[in-house]
Amino acid sequence: MPAYADLKLCNRMSYVVEVAIGIDDKAATATRGWFRIDPATCRVVAQGTLTADRILLNARALGVYGSSPIPQSGGDTLCVAPNNFVIAAARQCRSGQTPAPFTQINPTRTDDGNLVAYLAEDSEYDDEQARLAGIQRLLVIAGHDAAPIDGVDGPKTQAALAAFLKSRGLTADVVQSPKFFTTMIDAVQSPSSTGLTWCNDTPHKVMAAVATDDGKAVISRGWYRIDPGKCLHPDVIGQPKQIFSFAEAVDGENRTLKFKERPLNWGGTTQLCTRESKFEINEQGDCGTRGLAVTGFAAVDMSSGGKTLRFAMP
Repeated sequence: MPAYADLKLCNRMSYVVEVAIGIDDKAATATRGWFRIDPATCRVVAQGTLTADRILLNARALGVYGSSPIPQSGGDTLCVAPNNFVIAAARQCRSGQTPAPFTQINPTRTDDGNLVAYLAEDSEYDDEQARLAGIQRLLVIAGHDAAPIDGVDGPKTQAALAAFLKSRGLTADVVQSPKFFTTMIDAVQSPSSTGLTWCNDTPHKVMAAVATDDGKAVISRGWYRIDPGKCLHPDVIGQPKQIFSFAEAVDGENRTLKFKERPLNWGGTTQLCTRESKFEINEQGDCGTRGLAVTGFAAVDMSSGGKTLRFAMP
């Protein structure tokens, strides 16, 4: 059996991710997680001599990004738990554990004898670009136009960053701090005086969708995951004439929760198209014939510049 030294994972994506690893040995398959890794940083996820036939990985983006943009496909299905966990026998899920797809990884041995594996996107960022693209992505979610998210610095990104820092009362030196991603994520998870904020006051996970009408087309987008007790800003670009919102509480299997026989959701009378998985739909007619669902959205009054919608138990 191959013996390994420390295993390090490096994030070259524009997302803050949480990863779980699976150690597949002849006798058993164990999983452990979640390890949070910011863009352009590395983290040791297994220390010391590791004997394993295979090393497996599941990565997910934080809830602030909407549905996980990381392709969740893998040859193995292993158990994970919602918070920090170590599961010794991860092929049979017990109560409180859910099955998740894991992909085999083949780490590279570095000069110091340790092992390293990289998480990458199609864009193939280097560390510097991944960090900047990660900042651009969170600026957009926080309502500052830093698009396109490309990891290339320029006046538009700098203006968006300056506006973000000013709106939060932060100084420019915080950008270089190792905790800057934590600062940004805390900011996008708290109510804001501008734009739309969703806050989940229920004990359940809430999945939400937003739609914008710019006078020419109505575009609906979802799903955004809002964990219990958290707030989230959907990334609404430009200056739409009207904004619509829909949200529903779901269980661990993403099935709609019912409360007193009725679905626990927050919507309205404007009928727009959605689909079960991640979507962006810019043509709102004939949802049914196009294989889409019809969902009732509520119009959001944005006349005061900012609006916080709170989802609470009835």
